[in-house]
Amino acid sequence: MAPEMTMKSRPPRTFFDTNVLVYSDDPRDPAKQATAIDLVQDHLRLRTGVVSLQVLQEYFVSVTGKLKLDAELAKGRVEFFARFYVAEPTVGDILAAIDLHRLYRISLWDTLILRCAKQTGCSVLLTEDMQHGQVIDGVEIVNPFL
Repeated sequence: MAPEMTMKSRPPRTFFDTNVLVYSDDPRDPAKQATAIDLVQDHLRLRTGVVSLQVLQEYFVSVTGKLKLDAELAKGRVEFFARFYVAEPTVGDILAAIDLHRLYRISLWDTLILRCAKQTGCSVLLTEDMQHGQVIDGVEIVNPFL
């Protein structure tokens, strides 16, 4: 019997940006697709993955537009990704994201994702849209495709 995973060995709670989810359905770059699929599967299994309502909405728009995925299939994928913990930002989160936007001069959409990551206890944000290795408000930005 395998030993129980201790809290110290458990991977950190991790926030998924839209692009990681989109790559899991994008066969045009097989290496990125494989990486994204592995990350999604691992974090679902370990129950350490987090997304937000914003990410789920952006995912649907991206895959039905850019990838031409059928809307019904895309809806099913949104339901699948909603098996992660789903952050539901409040007005307070939006106001805090505006402050981060003003401080770091990055897009409001990206700062709202950072805020949701912070509020849900994530220490890592998986994305290729921000500077790899940067730590903002206690959340490390990791580009899993480097």
